[in-house]
Amino acid sequence: MMDTNVRPENMNRITTPALAEAFIAEQVAALRAQIGDKKVLLALSGGVDSSVVAALLIKAVGQQLVSVHVNHGLLRKNEAEQVIEVFRNQMNANLVYVDATDRFLNLLAGVSSPEQKRKIIGAEFIRVFEEEARKLEGIEFLAQGTIYPDILESDGVKAHHNVGGLPEDMQFELVEPLKLLYKDEVRVVGEALGLPHGMVYRQPFPGPGLGVRCLGAIDRPRLEALREADAILREEFDKNGLAEKVWQYFIAIPDVKSVGVKDGKRYEGWPAIIRAVNTLDAMSATIEEIPYALLHHITERITHEVPGINRVLYDLTPKPIGTIEWE
Repeated sequence: MMDTNVRPENMNRITTPALAEAFIAEQVAALRAQIGDKKVLLALSGGVDSSVVAALLIKAVGQQLVSVHVNHGLLRKNEAEQVIEVFRNQMNANLVYVDATDRFLNLLAGVSSPEQKRKIIGAEFIRVFEEEARKLEGIEFLAQGTIYPDILESDGVKAHHNVGGLPEDMQFELVEPLKLLYKDEVRVVGEALGLPHGMVYRQPFPGPGLGVRCLGAIDRPRLEALREADAILREEFDKNGLAEKVWQYFIAIPDVKSVGVKDGKRYEGWPAIIRAVNTLDAMSATIEEIPYALLHHITERITHEVPGINRVLYDLTPKPIGTIEWE
């Protein structure tokens, strides 16, 4: 029997709008056949994968899709607002928004182990998602933004992936329309579905969000500094034509301080570490050469506009040997 999680060797890469349209037509037909008149539930993070799945399902079954967007307090700046604007206001999606910021951050207080943080975030996300799911009736399917690299790396490299582990009495049939696509193909499909260009080409974002970029135990001041520094980095990459040239770029802030000088006085602040990599499949990654003048400008902005940060560093480590994320 053919393994449906293995990409066929003769499967064309989706590189053009025409190939994307053919894929969409095929998936819409398959989704309608699978789902029928039942309802399907989706955890909509606002990332590329879940957003494209949502748009595909809206095209296929409309209001039968119930999308739940959980704000765990570890999103990038203005991300929750963007999800609400695009899906609820522009696409008329059946969207449920849950602000669980305090709930997550209280559980994460004092936890420094990366794997423990991932487990807490993943488990609590499931609990919140379960609570929302139990309020709904007639749900028989669970959609997930699984893509092909997720399947290839499902041997323990990734400890947190989408929404697995729901209680046994809430077993849904899975709907994973993107599971044989690479990230670049997902973007082509997203554009063909009419999603905003900025959303389709937004940065890949891990399930635990900024929780694995606020290194060590998460505290709110450092988390907010990270959110603001990351927003500056993304703004400058966008303004300087790097937003779509570089596959993934972000800030990580470790739980250490170094001595700096401000207003003529010594003080302790955090370092912000810039990570910018290129890859086709996320299995390996190379370092992007960022113009030195731009790095100086980004450093100037972050150290002067973000309270608590007094240094900016650039990570030159490829994958392998380093992973793309720090934790």
